[in-house]
Amino acid sequence: MSGRLTSHRSRLDLRPARLRAAALGTALATVLVPALSACGGDPASATGSATLKWASSYFPTHWDPVVGGSGAQFRELALVYASLTRTDENGKAVPDLAKSWEYNAKGDQITFHLHPDLKFSDGEPVNAAAVKAAIERAQQQKNSALFGDLKSISSVDANGLDAVIHLTQVDYQIPQLLGERVLQIASPKAAASPDTLDQAPVGAGPFIVTQLVPGTKAVLRKNPDYWDAKNIHIDNVELTSAPDALTVVSGLQTGVYNFADIAPSQAEAARKAGLDVFVQPGFNASNISLNINKAPFNNDKVVDAVRYAIDRQEFVDKLTFGYGSVTNQPFPKGYVAYDPQSANDYAYDPAKSKQLLAEAGYKPGDIKLNLVIPAEDPQAEIVQAQLAKVGITADIKIDKNWATPFFAKDLTFSLYGTTGRDSAAQTLTAHFGPNGPLNLSSPYEPAGFEEAIAKVRQTPLDSSDYATVLQAATRVGLQSKALIFTYSSPNLIAKSKSISALPKNPAHIDWTGVTISGSN
Repeated sequence: MSGRLTSHRSRLDLRPARLRAAALGTALATVLVPALSACGGDPASATGSATLKWASSYFPTHWDPVVGGSGAQFRELALVYASLTRTDENGKAVPDLAKSWEYNAKGDQITFHLHPDLKFSDGEPVNAAAVKAAIERAQQQKNSALFGDLKSISSVDANGLDAVIHLTQVDYQIPQLLGERVLQIASPKAAASPDTLDQAPVGAGPFIVTQLVPGTKAVLRKNPDYWDAKNIHIDNVELTSAPDALTVVSGLQTGVYNFADIAPSQAEAARKAGLDVFVQPGFNASNISLNINKAPFNNDKVVDAVRYAIDRQEFVDKLTFGYGSVTNQPFPKGYVAYDPQSANDYAYDPAKSKQLLAEAGYKPGDIKLNLVIPAEDPQAEIVQAQLAKVGITADIKIDKNWATPFFAKDLTFSLYGTTGRDSAAQTLTAHFGPNGPLNLSSPYEPAGFEEAIAKVRQTPLDSSDYATVLQAATRVGLQSKALIFTYSSPNLIAKSKSISALPKNPAHIDWTGVTISGSN
């Protein structure tokens, strides 16, 4: 599940940009991967034609999509890899490698029909056997970040260009699920050596890697064999790990870059510098994570006391610079899965928080907690100050290896955030399901959640009842005592005016139709 500690941190690399850049500088001194012979091309060619120069805060830690595809870096990996489906501006699944698909009458089998005559950049054919291999590898590879997303798939039959996916349950979410985030498809020949693929990616996406400096820079050229190559107007891409946030805007001004993801704090400076600031809609939501299997959160009144102690508006005011909004859900307002009926649950009420703590038998100062995070984060300081107002002491502890105890459910109190899933059901399951990676209180789940999410999966996406059924599942999930959502913020991108407008596909960066003017 994709997530981050702030709106600009992938869960696969949660260090602040300045620390990450320093670490990568050390790596650069000793590691250099030459041009990938399988891809060919001249890295120097990226200086001509229409060149995208992208400074990324999410430069891939892993180029194997099975390992890295679920984090926020899926956008960068999508330069190289295509998927069965992709997402349009309405958030709906549309064709990518698959030109069409249909379910059987029962809804427990779906067949994807692939475009003919496609191939990976190593010359291997894009066919149903490649889809089958990708799914099975994502389910079985030991370091896969995707296996939990594929629980609905029992097996795959490969019939030429038809991939027949047999499901463990009726699940109409599959076209939404098997897009860029969860099933970016690599060449089976290249994927036979996952370690090699991790540093020498081979896909069937719009671009081909020609040079890769791990953790620092990738040079790519347009893939002439991409199924929609006629609508890709960018010839070359220079993808660079973003430097310190304070220098990104100046790099854009001087032409070192022409495209960069930025923090809300940089948006005004980017506008004043004459850059376009693109507000990309998304599914981002930050939260406070509690482990109800550990004291003091095994007391429901303490959990509710913390809920009422949180002033969401303060997060928005101090962290989003006018771009964010409060949310008590894993979705932003206006999204189909957002439940209006739950909008005012556990509104800020410090007096009620203090009362609940007293009823639970705690005096001010009795509760002392470690708030464990991987790096400095202003969210933690806000939480610390708000809890102090109701008599709870939270000591901020930084653990660079935070991910290990978090995903092992060993922490008591932490922060997290998500960039969501194109399948809303998968987002809900990741947060509230008994095995959800973002459920710090596993195997706990709120009563009725399993039945509610099953009903979502059983409801076709084009059904008139879909929104009602989905919002009902959100409502049940929000009864969870393990998560307190705080705020949502869109993705912000600063770009040169030479780059045309991007499609507003939620959470995705789609290069279809995008042009760069003034190129040689």
